Amino acid sequence: MRTTVALDGVAALTEGRHENPFAILGPHIVEENGKSATAVRAFLPNSTQAWVVHKGHSKSQPMRRIHPAGLYEAICPTTEINSAEPYMLRVADHQGQQTTMHDPYSFPPLISDYDLYLLGEGKDWRSYEKLGAQLRTVNGVDGVNFAVWAPDAQGVSVIGDFNGWEGHRHPLRKHVPSGVWELFVPGLSDGTIYKYRVKSRWGEDCDKADPYGFAAEVPPRTASKVCDLNRYQWHDANWVADRPRAQALDKPMNMYEVHLGSWRRPGDDPQRYLTYRELAHQLVEYCVEQGFTHIELLPVSEHPFSGSWGYQTVGYFAATSRFGSPQDFMYFVDHCHQAGLGVIIDWVPAHFPRDGHGLRRFDGMAMYEHEDPRQGEHPDWGTLIFNYGRNEVRNFLISNALFWMDKYHIDGLRVDAVASMLYLDYSRKADEWVPNEFGGRENLAAISFLKEFNEQSHLQFPGVLTIAEESTAWPGVSRPTYLGGLGFSLKWNMGWMNDSLRYFRHDPIHRRYHHDELTFSLIYAFHENFVLPFSHDEVVHGKKSLIDQVPGDLWQKFANLRLLYGYQWTHPGKKLLFMGCEFGQWTEWNHDESLQWHLTEWDSHKGVQKVVADLNKLVITEPALHELDFSHEGFEWIDCHNWEASVLCYLRKAKNPADFLLVCCNFTPVPRPNYKIGVPQGGYYQEIFNSDAAIYGGSNMGNYPGLNAFDNRSPGKSHCLELTLPPLSVTIFKPR
Repeated sequence: MRTTVALDGVAALTEGRHENPFAILGPHIVEENGKSATAVRAFLPNSTQAWVVHKGHSKSQPMRRIHPAGLYEAICPTTEINSAEPYMLRVADHQGQQTTMHDPYSFPPLISDYDLYLLGEGKDWRSYEKLGAQLRTVNGVDGVNFAVWAPDAQGVSVIGDFNGWEGHRHPLRKHVPSGVWELFVPGLSDGTIYKYRVKSRWGEDCDKADPYGFAAEVPPRTASKVCDLNRYQWHDANWVADRPRAQALDKPMNMYEVHLGSWRRPGDDPQRYLTYRELAHQLVEYCVEQGFTHIELLPVSEHPFSGSWGYQTVGYFAATSRFGSPQDFMYFVDHCHQAGLGVIIDWVPAHFPRDGHGLRRFDGMAMYEHEDPRQGEHPDWGTLIFNYGRNEVRNFLISNALFWMDKYHIDGLRVDAVASMLYLDYSRKADEWVPNEFGGRENLAAISFLKEFNEQSHLQFPGVLTIAEESTAWPGVSRPTYLGGLGFSLKWNMGWMNDSLRYFRHDPIHRRYHHDELTFSLIYAFHENFVLPFSHDEVVHGKKSLIDQVPGDLWQKFANLRLLYGYQWTHPGKKLLFMGCEFGQWTEWNHDESLQWHLTEWDSHKGVQKVVADLNKLVITEPALHELDFSHEGFEWIDCHNWEASVLCYLRKAKNPADFLLVCCNFTPVPRPNYKIGVPQGGYYQEIFNSDAAIYGGSNMGNYPGLNAFDNRSPGKSHCLELTLPPLSVTIFKPR
């Protein structure tokens, strides 16, 4: 008998650094006594005996140990080793317990050369269907196919409860030159806990969570979990089919930004989170009552540190297990859709944390990140920046974006920290960044990545929204790529947000000197498709809650807040409000606590809550407040020069020129009776909203139910209205 196992190969195998364990393990044709036979080899550390069990389990053949580390071999007649009916191994441990199992090294690779080619080109947009832990049936045997990209690793093994977390039991095969490692492990099923043990080129072992893992253990545990994402039965086909129309840019969008862990806690256990399924009913019912059209979630991808709010992601393909299983989150999204609510999630392709089980130096080298800290480290957040110039990294991120739209039916992604991606010198000193190939500060690779992400998102999932949190004057963020833009659907208007809050923090007696902080936004309001955000970032880190940021006594604070929302909802642009702001929460947001829901028992807070609900419903029912948000044709100043009185009056217009609304804002606590303004037509003007109404907690001053316009002798407008402007108020009029 001749064995053909090279000693150096055995050493590499036993030390966990063999690139192709299939070269030794599994069935191999050999010559035995001048005849062809099959040598079956298995590496079984911590075992005492092993047998090959032939088809039908009718007989078994002892294996002999050919290496003291636990390498076994049996020479079998070739006729008894049939790939159509795989043999099995019976293994005895030191306690004498026997286990019968299929041999992972008797199964063929499942990833094709074409798959590997697309991955290398960065064009496999469904890479989540090949990499990670995929439930498969091969030759009639159920199991899991593990595949992971680790090009500079010496060896990769999959470890878990199924093999006692032993790093030598299941080494993967490397596909050269792609750097993808793969192994089908029979007998594993949904719920299996696992990690990859990666040996670096320097021989160091590190246990890593799966970058493509679909689920994870509840933090602080860090292992990945095998998960079947295809067993949930969706009931939102009508919503998905109608999405291109429902989410068109001329439709209303009132977004409620939510952190799932702190929106509400169970009354009987404030330390426990509500589950996805509990939230599906409580949160969705609340949003429908309040008139929101979309729920925007802070990142739901798995993250080790709750204090990062999800913005330091480790499991890009895993919905966080804090609130339940992936199927539970699917139920949440499905329930939103059936209630008519779109779901947007925050997505973080700008950076990732340094946690040892995550993407950082995944194979011992800078793989997902840059090696040079001037390009690969974020100075503000202590995180690492993706290498957008590497095809496999671009593929990972773009396929991740499409994954959420595909598997979870997500309706939009708000891309976090876009400004930090666009500029190489973002938040860096002069000697701390590397110019691009042309000597400029633009991150050309990131720009190319963002364009490709937007193109593929809109191409493959028509009607989805991509939203940029971008705070600079970069042109064309929300313009199509074929026009030279970045291709986003919408962009957060950070300038409007900062100017508006700065203005509202002024004592009303001083606002006359800051009138331009309000009027300036209309100079650029139609350069982009803007969202007007009051987000979580405005109510943390010592900034105070919104109601605590505005000046005045208690009455004036509530009036100011109602005025702020009235101004926001009537300004061109889609709307976003962070949870708790809609009822005037007093304290800053704390991710470890529930919102202060008890405040809604007070009429003043209940009044603010009703203002938001009524404004939301006005946006939905009045075409003038949503059809032309991104066109100058949808807005007209009536009076923007009365800085001394701190008054603004303007028209919001629909596509039908006869359909318009008149909006009047009084930013001081001084009532202004007999206030004359010009209007474009005569007739009766109904007061359809007044933030000073008694039902909102106001002084009930105003023009209810409406008033008639009279002929105007001054130039500019054909008719005139003589109004009463309540203190610190927004009033809205509709011609009848």
